[in-house]
Amino acid sequence: MAYLQGSMFDMACEQFDQAADILGLQEEFRERVKMPKRGISVSFPVRMDDGNTRMFYGHRVQHHLTLGPTKGGLRFSPDVDLGEVAALAMWMSWKTALMGLPYGGAKGGVACDPRTMSPRELEAVVRRFTQEMIPFIGQEVDVMAPDMGTNEPRFCN
Repeated sequence: MAYLQGSMFDMACEQFDQAADILGLQEEFRERVKMPKRGISVSFPVRMDDGNTRMFYGHRVQHHLTLGPTKGGLRFSPDVDLGEVAALAMWMSWKTALMGLPYGGAKGGVACDPRTMSPRELEAVVRRFTQEMIPFIGQEVDVMAPDMGTNEPRFCN
């Protein structure tokens, strides 16, 4: 995934390679475990409180599905990009595997600044992003959870 180079993903890959060196993992196995299984990028419109429609861009990376459905949060951040989401998904894979949980790692992100948005606008972004992800999420495939910037208590009613 050359389009992920030069990002936070590079840092996660370097960490993986250091651990793989210590474990003596073969190169062909390293590449299979390191690369995300699936990365989905979407754009979607949301009607804002002022009546204008604004386009948002979001990503969801499902890193590893071998242990079971993936799990991981959805974050809102102005600078979120595919590389960041891929790195966080990889780290979530490690976390679930080390804890012996029957999940692979995933992460999602929408490029927006939640501090400048109303509760209604934030809810609309969550709902629309989720709608775009419907073919790729669910309890048997990918369990999405709140993360940075989503103000999860607002969406748990």
